[in-house]
Amino acid sequence: MPFRRGNDARRRWRLSAKLLIAASIATVLGFSAICAGVMFDMRRGEEQLARRTLENLASGIEADISRNIELYDLSLRAVASNLEMPEIRGVSKELRQLILFDHAATAKHFGAIQVFDTKGNLTIDAASLDPQPENRSDEEYFAIQRDHPDTGLYVSRPMLHRGAYAIVLSRRITGEDARFLGVVVGSIRFSYFHDLFGRLNLTPGDTITVLRNDRTIIMRTPFDLDVIGKNLAEQLDWKSESLKVGGAFSGKGPVDDTPRLYVRRSSSGPLYVVVGKPLEAVFNLWRTEAIRIGTIMAFLVLFVLGATLVLAREIVRRADAEDKLEELATTDALTGLKNRRKFDAEIDREWRRAGRYGQPVALLMIDADHFKAYNDTYGHQAGDQVLVGIAICISDAVRRAGDCPARFGGEEFAVLLPNMTALEAFNLAETIRGKVQQWCEGELITTVSIGAASMRPLAGQQWSDLIEAADRALYAAKANGRNQSVLATVPKIALVA
Repeated sequence: MPFRRGNDARRRWRLSAKLLIAASIATVLGFSAICAGVMFDMRRGEEQLARRTLENLASGIEADISRNIELYDLSLRAVASNLEMPEIRGVSKELRQLILFDHAATAKHFGAIQVFDTKGNLTIDAASLDPQPENRSDEEYFAIQRDHPDTGLYVSRPMLHRGAYAIVLSRRITGEDARFLGVVVGSIRFSYFHDLFGRLNLTPGDTITVLRNDRTIIMRTPFDLDVIGKNLAEQLDWKSESLKVGGAFSGKGPVDDTPRLYVRRSSSGPLYVVVGKPLEAVFNLWRTEAIRIGTIMAFLVLFVLGATLVLAREIVRRADAEDKLEELATTDALTGLKNRRKFDAEIDREWRRAGRYGQPVALLMIDADHFKAYNDTYGHQAGDQVLVGIAICISDAVRRAGDCPARFGGEEFAVLLPNMTALEAFNLAETIRGKVQQWCEGELITTVSIGAASMRPLAGQQWSDLIEAADRALYAAKANGRNQSVLATVPKIALVA
């Protein structure tokens, strides 16, 4: 049986290896979690930066559009207000043009202001004193201004107006008695939006969408006539809650399947702006950094785990080496049984333990009969074989894990039997003696004599007293004719054959 000290040391080594592996894994998981947290923070930072950039872009675009619509609306208001005056009907065409359109906004992207009567016929055109006959009673904006007095400024759907794609801005002309007198109309051509968006430094995949409050697309870049005029409210798979006023949305939009970060600006006017940027472009720099840091982390994880496994293996190898050294230091080289050194340590430990718990400790002292004569007759090698055979018989009979068979010295053996009574020890002694007798054959038959003793440690007693009792029983067995077992009693020795 190994030293308890050796078992404890081996367990400590094994535990150290396991703790090293567990600590390394915990360290790797901890650093990985920290790294993942940092990467997610960087990702959120990239998204917030992109969102602020898009908000600024949308704010600038919307401010430009709102300012131009407001300026143009002031011109429409002025025309409608002047037409409500009765005196305007009595002046000449030249003077009327000067009065109505003196403060009208003029720009290359703005269409000429027109006035239509109650039946939709063109009566006044800022571009001509004698306009060509024209009727717009079937247009949506005319019907809305006629039927809804409180409409105010109305922005039409994108349409072909006077030979160019544009949005039409209209206001109702109302008389003193709230009668409908007609509609004043102006237009902003698509060239205005093309020029506005063309001045921006956009990356591939970026989108800018101008929408009416009812979610009708007025303009979009990249330009696509199939998208212009489309009402997103008609799409069942796209809800207005997905992109609230002043909010942001990440994912696929209502127009195409490209995942983008969309930002919507709040607006009190008739139009609002949504700016989108592909998520791939938003997180491109982050993805590059994530791959770089992830690669470094993966290399470090592999290195740490590899080094941990190497160190753990070395710890186990060292434990095995110490086990082997312990075994060499405590094992008899010839018989394979424990040597005297280990026997002394074991009997000291078991004696103390038996004293604490009040348990018996038994001991067998075994000696080969006539061994010197056998050794002189057949030689040392034959004598060694006899000793090995006796050791095998002892090991075959002693099967409990706590027992300690040992070579006590020369041709003498000892078997320490913790927690065993005298009778049980004597029976085991007889078993060993019978096995040896059955095994030995030849011209000179070799047998063994065995002395057995069992004691419960008392105050003042030493384990040497147990050895002395078993030894005296052994001498009694030899004196009584050999090849027998003798059970010792304390203090008196009883001979049993």
